[in-house]
Amino acid sequence: MTTILFNKPFDTLSQFTDRGSEGTKRQTLSDFIDLPGVYAAGRLDRDSEGLLVLTDDGKLQARIANPRHKLPKTYWVQVEGIPDDVALQALREGVDLKDGRTRPAKVVRMDAPPALWPRNPPVRFRKSVPDCWIALTISEGRNRQVRRMTAAVGHPTLRLIRYSIGEWCLDGLAPGSWRHA
Repeated sequence: MTTILFNKPFDTLSQFTDRGSEGTKRQTLSDFIDLPGVYAAGRLDRDSEGLLVLTDDGKLQARIANPRHKLPKTYWVQVEGIPDDVALQALREGVDLKDGRTRPAKVVRMDAPPALWPRNPPVRFRKSVPDCWIALTISEGRNRQVRRMTAAVGHPTLRLIRYSIGEWCLDGLAPGSWRHA
C-alpha cells in the first residue's frame, strides 16, 4: 500500500489530468507527482492550498473522503474582518447553508501560521478592512464548505489552507512537495 502526503499549491487541480475546456493547460497533480497508481482521497478546490492525501488503497480513500467516517480536517483560514465571539460560537454550533445545517466545528482565532509561504498571486490587501486567521476543524466535506461557513457568519475567506486530515499534517512539507506517509 502506498500513501503520500502532498502540499497542493494554490491554482492546482486535485486531479492528474486537466479535462477543462479553457484552452489553456492548468496545473494538475501530474506537474508534481510521478507515482503511478495513487489517487487523491478527497478534493481540495483549485483556489485552496494545503494537505492532500493520495493513496492506492481504495478502503483508505473511502475512509478519508466519506463524511460518514467523520475524519477531522483542520483548515487555516484567513478571513476578512475580525470574527467576534458570536461568529465563532455560530461556527461551533453549526451554520445553516443552502444544503442544510453543518455539523458543529471546532474553531479558534490564531496568529498567522508559522513559516507561511507566500501565495502567488498574493491575497488582496485592503488598508481599510482588517483580516484574521482562524483554525477551523470540521468532520464533513461538502463542496466549498469552509468558504460557505465563514461567509455565513459574515467573514468571507481570503485564503484557505488545509493543515491536517486525521493524524496527517503539513508540518515540514513545502508547497508542491510530497512525502510518503
